[in-house]
Amino acid sequence: MGYASSIGKYKLGRTIGEGTFAKVKMTINTDNGQYVAIKIIDKQMVIKNNLMYQVKREITTMKLLHHPNIVRIHEVIGTKTKIYIVMDYVSGGQLSDKMSYVKRLNDSEARKYFQQLIESVDYCHCRGVYHRDLKPENLLLDAKGNLKVSDFGLSVFQKPGDLLSTACGSPSYVAPEVITNKAYEGATADVWSCGVILFELLAGYLPFDDRSLMNLYQKISRAEYTFPEWVTESQKKLISRILDPNPQTRITIPEIIEDQWFQTNYEPAVHIECNENINLDDVHAAFSSIMENETHTKVPHTPSFINAFQLIAMSHDLDLSRLFEEQDNEKQKIMLGSKHTINETIEKIEAAAKDVSLSVEKMNNSKVKIHPEQKMTRCSRSFFTLSAKVVEVAPTHCVVEISKSVGELRLYREFCKSLTSMLTEEPRMSTKMQAPKEVIVDRDNIHESES
Repeated sequence: MGYASSIGKYKLGRTIGEGTFAKVKMTINTDNGQYVAIKIIDKQMVIKNNLMYQVKREITTMKLLHHPNIVRIHEVIGTKTKIYIVMDYVSGGQLSDKMSYVKRLNDSEARKYFQQLIESVDYCHCRGVYHRDLKPENLLLDAKGNLKVSDFGLSVFQKPGDLLSTACGSPSYVAPEVITNKAYEGATADVWSCGVILFELLAGYLPFDDRSLMNLYQKISRAEYTFPEWVTESQKKLISRILDPNPQTRITIPEIIEDQWFQTNYEPAVHIECNENINLDDVHAAFSSIMENETHTKVPHTPSFINAFQLIAMSHDLDLSRLFEEQDNEKQKIMLGSKHTINETIEKIEAAAKDVSLSVEKMNNSKVKIHPEQKMTRCSRSFFTLSAKVVEVAPTHCVVEISKSVGELRLYREFCKSLTSMLTEEPRMSTKMQAPKEVIVDRDNIHESES
């Protein structure tokens, strides 16, 4: 293996992974000759996409966790332009890669991986860490065939009994309570994801899968899935208790560990709890220049990205009956999908407003206020306060969030009907796209504190 460059005592080798914001390189530690992996993150990309808090949270979380089935971060090095994260080198690749060529695992191998997954998740939960994005792509295999959990980018610290509200994760693996955008417990949500993974390991396919996000949402909410004929009764019994759509009655990790199928050949992992104070100085130092950059440099504002659970809410098949409920005194809000650029979408909002005798006042490049063409007094029945915010999903895909705080419901309905018609003149985004494997987290949610 050739080494083109180095950072400190680490000689960088070939690229073994690459994403939108980072590359992962196989690296050798020249002090001891051991292989490690280094994730290289571009600071400008972090700043541009407002991902500093998410990246820092992932690094901090992984430095605090010491378990044989969790990828460990050894140190963090910051330069003027890059962040280098030195972590375990896990040579076996992703579990999803193995599944792509073996299709399904036998009973003993699936149980081994599941046992290691449950142990690592239990370890995290006992320390108040909830992963929230468990899936085969985030489970790595080492040279000995042992599983290691990685990618804590969507993880969160949570006190026992506290609830979370941010909808995140990967659609096919998320729990029903997460999709509904209601408060949920991180522990029960992670358990559900583990159940989906176990089903996939044994069956060779996902229990919940559909090209339409709305259909996928309905299947998950109702726990609609079918076991293949080769899944045994003991396996079915355990999976059924995990994939319980009611989080209150869903099986817990201690109960999973006591399950007869789980207990077969079960050997708890031996790990030494790290009692020393974890030094996070390198993490803070690596991000300090970004903090200074944010203080002195005004980053151009771009619309927030939307997440997959909000995409569900604007599916072509969605029943919009809630829009027509007689709730004149309550704030109304609806989200519509647009297969147009942000500027084209603003133009369609203006056209829809004109269509129902409303005028548009631009607040900025992505938000407008809508009001009657003739000025009305507040006591008038026709007084109207309506706003529309356009959120970019991709260069030619947007979401329009329409909010009405006061005013006549009839106008609100007519405007929404007109705009919906204009936005759906071409095929809707949801009819062509498959449920994304990765979720782009709403930027505001990255900054949200959930404790």
